[in-house]
Amino acid sequence: MKQLVLDLGADQAHSLESFEVGQNAEATQLMGQFAARSSREHFAYLWGGAGVGKSHLLKALADTRHGDKTARYISPFSIESEFVYLPEVDLYLLDDCEKLSPVAQIDAFALFNEIRANGAFMVCSGAVAPAVLPVREDLRTRMGWGLIYQIHGLTDDEKVAALSAAAAARGLTLSPGVLPYLLSHFRRDMRSLSTMLDSLDQYSLETQRPITLPLLREWLQAEAKE
Repeated sequence: MKQLVLDLGADQAHSLESFEVGQNAEATQLMGQFAARSSREHFAYLWGGAGVGKSHLLKALADTRHGDKTARYISPFSIESEFVYLPEVDLYLLDDCEKLSPVAQIDAFALFNEIRANGAFMVCSGAVAPAVLPVREDLRTRMGWGLIYQIHGLTDDEKVAALSAAAAARGLTLSPGVLPYLLSHFRRDMRSLSTMLDSLDQYSLETQRPITLPLLREWLQAEAKE
């Protein structure tokens, strides 16, 4: 019978506190102001490559409340009604804007206007800066209404520190060399690295052996055969 696995790589609750700040201190501070609805700016746009934490920040804000007001997370594939302004929602989070369909772009444009007219807040994210976002021109202009921040990924040292801290918090002991090896041989975004570490942890539990570099290589060989 397999033992229970420490759930290091699964989707965990998103929060501003659990976001690894790295070079994004100013943007993270602004997101805290949006969470408190205290920002002087009512619009913000975050951009950067996959895995840098844009969705993490937006989903963290989606769990915030301000009095009797709530926040709403919207993906490019949300149904039309999700793009409709509601008085009880004062913070809208629109993720992956480069993936908006032509119809969703029309809905997003109307939502921008309603948010501005009602003094609500909005944070958007995309893979590229608003100026080169592949959407209709009037929507692209609105994406640039507020503050714009590029979200930077962690350096290798920051990734090792973050993964080491996450592992230690869960009682995992990693031998030296395990995390640098993962960084040099696999996808380098934090989500993928955490998932890889989770799988390695499961293998360690099943074999009753500590997480060492030889165990990592053995596990990789077993995965390749499967």
